[in-house]
Amino acid sequence: MLSLVPTPIGNISDISLRSLETLSTADIILCEDTRVTKKLIHLLKERHNLTTSEPQFLSLHSHNEAQFIAKLTPDFFNVNVLYVSDAGMPGISDPGQLLVRYCMDNGVKYDILPGANAVLSAFVASGFCETKMLFFGFLPHKGHDRAAALQEALFNGYTTVLYESPKRLDKLLHEIVISAPDRQVFLAKEISKKFQRFYRATASELLSQLTDEIRGEWVVVIEASQHQGGNLSESDILDLDIPKKAASKLIAKITGENPKECYQRLLNT
Repeated sequence: MLSLVPTPIGNISDISLRSLETLSTADIILCEDTRVTKKLIHLLKERHNLTTSEPQFLSLHSHNEAQFIAKLTPDFFNVNVLYVSDAGMPGISDPGQLLVRYCMDNGVKYDILPGANAVLSAFVASGFCETKMLFFGFLPHKGHDRAAALQEALFNGYTTVLYESPKRLDKLLHEIVISAPDRQVFLAKEISKKFQRFYRATASELLSQLTDEIRGEWVVVIEASQHQGGNLSESDILDLDIPKKAASKLIAKITGENPKECYQRLLNT
């Protein structure tokens, strides 16, 4: 059997009783990082009296996930197999979904334990009342792909949640100042940890507040745009100060047009 077990995103006491019970019965623990998981197990033994046998720890991360699963056979799951990511819910910007799909396709019993999740925590903490939410994970780091993804995040009509590296948070806020200067943005830093902080303001106001070096883990929640879903038009996108290649990707999403053909059409206009 496979169990996906969420782990605390900061405060070790967020571990659930059910997660402790499941960890105690593990024969194999698949880990995003075996060092992180072993440290977590050690802390849980010290603080929450976790008892375990001597499970086998195997590395399963984004770089080897497909190859690892390709070599599996269903009898691998004849013992109690767990998957844990470094923090939070497996499958949310972390491996896990391919394991679940393997179990579905091969008749392997599996279970998903509920637990700590930075996306939902930040969404609730933001106070934005538009309850329809989209999660974008991490945006591309640079170039036209980043520009197109950001415009989609800003103008999809829903409250949108992003993860962002502290190295790029300043860049993201400057990009939002250009494209949506009046939009409210909520930032959650180090959720559930000692230095947890919440901020909500426009992007320009946030830049003036974050005068110290930006460190830690951040979740960004962007207020829903006034345009709702399909009401965003091609002319609205063309009015944005973004490259034509990025604009063509957005237009293709709302019209169904081939992105390459759309890009060529924009070049010819």
